[in-house]
Amino acid sequence: MRFDDSLDTVLGADMATPFGAQSAWRQITDLIGRGRVTDTPEALDRLRAIRALVPPQVRAASARSLAFATPPAGLVRLFAEDDPAIAAPILSTARLDASDWLAMIPDLPPASRSLLRHRRDLPARAVRALDSYGASDFALPRPDGVAPDIPAAGRRAVPANDPAPVDPTGPFVIAELVARLDAYQRNHGDLNRPPRPIIGDPDAPAEHFCFETDASGTIRWVDGIPREPLIGVLLGASSAQVDGIVTGAFRRRAPFANARLVVTGNSAAGGDWQMSATPAFEPSSGRFTGYRGVARRPRADERAEPIRASQPTAEAFRALVHELRTPTNAISGFAEMIEAQVLGPTPEVYRDMAVAIRGNTRELLDAIEDVDTAARLDQQALVLRPGVVAVAGLLSRAAADLEPLMRLRKSAIDIGLGREDLSIAGDEIAVGRIVSRLMGLVVAASGQGEHLAVGARAEGEMVALTIDRPRAFAAHPGDALFTLDSEDPGEGASLLGAGFALRLARRLAVELGGGLTIGEDRLTLRLPAALDHDVGQLSSN
Repeated sequence: MRFDDSLDTVLGADMATPFGAQSAWRQITDLIGRGRVTDTPEALDRLRAIRALVPPQVRAASARSLAFATPPAGLVRLFAEDDPAIAAPILSTARLDASDWLAMIPDLPPASRSLLRHRRDLPARAVRALDSYGASDFALPRPDGVAPDIPAAGRRAVPANDPAPVDPTGPFVIAELVARLDAYQRNHGDLNRPPRPIIGDPDAPAEHFCFETDASGTIRWVDGIPREPLIGVLLGASSAQVDGIVTGAFRRRAPFANARLVVTGNSAAGGDWQMSATPAFEPSSGRFTGYRGVARRPRADERAEPIRASQPTAEAFRALVHELRTPTNAISGFAEMIEAQVLGPTPEVYRDMAVAIRGNTRELLDAIEDVDTAARLDQQALVLRPGVVAVAGLLSRAAADLEPLMRLRKSAIDIGLGREDLSIAGDEIAVGRIVSRLMGLVVAASGQGEHLAVGARAEGEMVALTIDRPRAFAAHPGDALFTLDSEDPGEGASLLGAGFALRLARRLAVELGGGLTIGEDRLTLRLPAALDHDVGQLSSN
């Protein structure tokens, strides 16, 4: 059995400074979230202890990076305790057993339980547990100066110093809830929200309104917004579109919650709403008389607008990567089994086809990893682990991987090192990806008999790696190489195009503290050197 002491190493680091706390937070959450270590109480307690020292944007980036990594229950609980914007990526994708959800739900804040209610894939027992907290989660604090209800009269007393009337006209008793909201905002204030507009101003934005419908679903009464856009409108008509939640509830005469409503037009009523309502019945006959409900603007953690396919987000790209990586790995593995005749004797022609499939899937997986890396960079969710990378071994491994391609292109790479002990300070995976992509790019573009020189030298506190430009790049001077996405520089090149590969290499280099420049004769990659200020260059050992 091999013991992984990565967690002990991180826990033993200095976390008293903001930089140390942020570094430890990223490393511990990544180790636990990706299953490299278990979610021990000591590790989770340490995360809670340093959470206040870690900025919200760093905690949010960690949550986004683990959205599809299947983190364990302990880590899910830790993120669920945080602000809704930070907890959302984890709570919307976590896959836990029903017992884990049941143990966690009672301790979650109402905002986190609200996020879970939007999921449709939770175990049935977890859904029932969430439903049992509905009343307490949606309860509103009673504002100062508002007296308790008087059930016998169906009204409540209005103190003489009440800042605004709380007994609105209209048949809708839930309008009193709106009055409480108004009183609370006037008495307590909200520095993060502009002053509430005067109701009736057609150009002022509205935050909530009440409504009633008749038995046909036609809106007959509205309070809180200009009435003209909604009075007489049948829910589901062209000017007021609702989702299927309302349609299904209407058929069953059942209540509904947080249904999407879109009101067209530029008035204060226009835009997106989340509405909830309960059915009303005539007491004497039990006849259905319509719905009574409220509507509000979506919160920041909700999306009421449709997601347009023409505007893909970095999160959507990462979801696509997740969906592509698994079947591609499966195809590659099955092709390898055919090539090795694991399933029985296989004709040579099929073994050759399996070899070709493995090569194609390897290229596809490289492209998938590049898309994933680019998406993580866009979301500021790329985790880089500090390390030391020996330059000699790095270049030798990259050249060995490119030997089949060099034989195909009938070209060669000549590696020259100024010093054998040169080392780079940075994440080993990220550094290796940059170098392999750049060397693969120039070899794929090389011509028959072409020799490309790769060199390395120390430049102060940086290591400079130089790679000759092939003759095929002569028509693209300087930064024009970054625009080669639409061209094919040769067999074996990146599926995403040379320009994408170069731009990604430059972004990764900047993330590591260096840069990539395009010269007239060569590409120059500069990355931080691993230095020991007492004895000089740090050894890779």
